[in-house]
Amino acid sequence: MQPPNLCRDLGMHVHGDVALGRLIAPALRRNPRRAHLLVSTVLGKHIPAEPAAVRSAADHLTDLVALELHGEPCVVFGFAETATGLGHCVAARLDAAVYLQSTRRTGATVYGEFTEGHSHATSHLLQPSSPDLLSAADVLVLVDDEISTGATALDSIRALHALAPHRRYVVASLVDVRSPARAAENTRAAADSGLDIVFVALAHGTVDLPDGLPERVAGLPATPFNPVAGRRGTVEVLSAPWPSDVPDGGRHGVLAADQSRLRDAAAEVAAELAPHLDGRPVIVIGHEELMYLPLCVAESLAADGHRVRFQTTTRSPALVRDEDGYPLRRGFEFLSPEPDPEAPRRYLYNAQWAGEEARIVLIVDSPADTDRLRAPGGLLDVLAAAGHDVLVAIVPASDQSELAAARAEAAQQ
Repeated sequence: MQPPNLCRDLGMHVHGDVALGRLIAPALRRNPRRAHLLVSTVLGKHIPAEPAAVRSAADHLTDLVALELHGEPCVVFGFAETATGLGHCVAARLDAAVYLQSTRRTGATVYGEFTEGHSHATSHLLQPSSPDLLSAADVLVLVDDEISTGATALDSIRALHALAPHRRYVVASLVDVRSPARAAENTRAAADSGLDIVFVALAHGTVDLPDGLPERVAGLPATPFNPVAGRRGTVEVLSAPWPSDVPDGGRHGVLAADQSRLRDAAAEVAAELAPHLDGRPVIVIGHEELMYLPLCVAESLAADGHRVRFQTTTRSPALVRDEDGYPLRRGFEFLSPEPDPEAPRRYLYNAQWAGEEARIVLIVDSPADTDRLRAPGGLLDVLAAAGHDVLVAIVPASDQSELAAARAEAAQQ
């Protein structure tokens, strides 16, 4: 697989099977711990993707997981922020007993946490509506977009095993780029810890990185963030309906019985948005960890005949270069809608429809509906300055204690 010229010229090479070339595009970021970035073409994070392609990739990954489960019930766990939607897709297709994601958002009861060494935001918090959700089945499926070394997966499993031991663990990812030596090391480490762990992925390969890459990337010129158009776009804000007893995502856990109700509630959000669309193609943008709900909205809009792509904002700063072959052609840097002293800025990449002006549909939950969202330098401001007409849907966020109470009441009936 030939990477973009920029990456190849720096000595970064990605080797793998044919599937790997379809699923990722190499890019760069200014991070002293990890200067390379494997941009997924089917995740809906950095690149706007067709909703059907996002769902299809997740379904194919799920089918590989199912081969390892042999019909056993499972709990599915997704990693924030990037894999929250992917993990939810896997859980939905498996009809998993519980889907739970980690989160970086504070403000709810935390039942556990672990850290991720190379990430831009290292803390993963566990905030289920009740701690027993993790123990709803003997097998735990952990879903991430990429396995690079396996270290994060193993550290996470050790932390989760201390909270709620499971008999078996399945680590599922879109791509696995561990070296053979690293994979063997993971196998030995799992055995030494007394853990039964298997890895599955849609594509496999390796990444060769030159010495001094972080320093070389830091010195590269970049296309500036926040392009400005000759016409300022418009902003329209709607309050979207959402049932208080239906989780809006996996932060507090999604039960198998919740899945169809969540999809129905997302279809209602799409129905509220549809009359405000005007025939232009639509890019549905979610807010960081809020990936699955916007994906379901995008799927509903597509089913109604709209031309739709889906992606989300991110915490991760990356190198933007407007040149052929490089996956991050333009970018936006903006105030974090939710105050975050450790990481006050957020990012959005591409958000374009080739050859046409697209309508932006931004879906955020209520904690992100802040003055910072609307302030100069906030997301709405930088998108409008780039000429985008933005339709914003504010979805009430699920409350941990309300979900716990509703579930306790349902269990007694």
